[in-house]
Amino acid sequence: MELTSVLTPAEEGGYVALNPETGTTTQGETVEEALSNLQEATALYLTEFPLPASGHPLITMFSVPAHA
Repeated sequence: MELTSVLTPAEEGGYVALNPETGTTTQGETVEEALSNLQEATALYLTEFPLPASGHPLITMFSVPAHA
C-alpha cells in the first residue's frame, strides 16, 4: 500500500512527519528517522483501523500572497 508522507522541519530540530490518509504523526532527528517512525506508527494504526483500497492521492502545492 502506498501512502503519503509530509515532512516539515520541527522548531526544536529534526522533522515532524504526517500521514494525511490516517492522521498518524511522528518525528525524527533526520528525514530517514522521521520516515521510519512514520511507517511504524502508520502500520500500527492500520492494524486497528484498516483503510479501504483507493487510488493514489493527488499531491500538489499552492501559494498565497504574503501579508506585509
